Amino acid sequence: MNTKEQLLALFEQNRGTYFSGETLAEQLQISRTAVWKAVNALRGDGYPIVAAQNKGYALAPHSDILSAAGVEKYLAGAAADVSVHVIPTVDSTNTRVKEIAGSGEPEGYVLIASQQTAGRGRRGHSFFSPEGTGVYLSILLRPHYASAEQASALTTMAAVAVCEAIEDVSDSRAQIKWVNDVFIGSRKVCGILTEASFSMEDGSLEYAVLGVGINAVTPEGGFPEEIRDIAAAVFSEPADDGKNRLAAAFLNRFMAIYTDPDPSAYVERYRRRCMVIGREVQVISPTEMRTALALDVDSACRLIVRFPDGHEETLFSGEIRVKL
Repeated sequence: MNTKEQLLALFEQNRGTYFSGETLAEQLQISRTAVWKAVNALRGDGYPIVAAQNKGYALAPHSDILSAAGVEKYLAGAAADVSVHVIPTVDSTNTRVKEIAGSGEPEGYVLIASQQTAGRGRRGHSFFSPEGTGVYLSILLRPHYASAEQASALTTMAAVAVCEAIEDVSDSRAQIKWVNDVFIGSRKVCGILTEASFSMEDGSLEYAVLGVGINAVTPEGGFPEEIRDIAAAVFSEPADDGKNRLAAAFLNRFMAIYTDPDPSAYVERYRRRCMVIGREVQVISPTEMRTALALDVDSACRLIVRFPDGHEETLFSGEIRVKL
């Protein structure tokens, strides 16, 4: 880590605690001038570093800004070994991590951005990713799965992890609209996009990039008109260290599921949170839209539906609509 990163890590571990310039210089083994420059650099990046006469510098305790150090201080268990990188803005975290995956980066590389200029959802949809209001995260995975169907379980694992993370850091209960949209009440707060690369020689999975976009707080002025009635956020207003806590909670929950020796152990948790079971849904295909009753999800989180003629079908993927 460079001086700025070391200083931020120290501040994040001790939010609200003041350190004199002399103490910081001694701990980081740098000059007081270097401390002053690093503090100003952090302020320039938007970090609320406050100063008080005869007390020194501190990271304001009541603030909410993403940082690698801020996320890492909450990581535990299997997530403690991931490599977290936070940047202000990116076109798409998934696009960037796919580029990194191609260079041989090992599993566990996590990229989090405060803003995406070309965020992507499923089926080519765009994902609204304004500055400073969400957690836009992608993680590089290299699972030892033999098939695309098994790799697709990463999406449903992530949906469960997002729900549990939301409940870890807020008072809200989260549910899943099959396959991978996370809702609070009747409004969407998270989208998930998993992309994978397979070997041309034997069809084996080379890597997967799991992308998660969570609306942490409502943007100033509200959501755009086209999604205003369907989108919501985890927090009604900025929460102290809210985005760092939310990102870390997701990583902790997801990595625990991902590394579980029993890969199906999370399925019942998915089933309990699946908000479409027992409801009438519209099953959308490229050529038509059919009404069906959602009966259950199976051991692979595939949706079992019954059509009006009594015919039952198991949906492996696709899109449904449900009136909430």
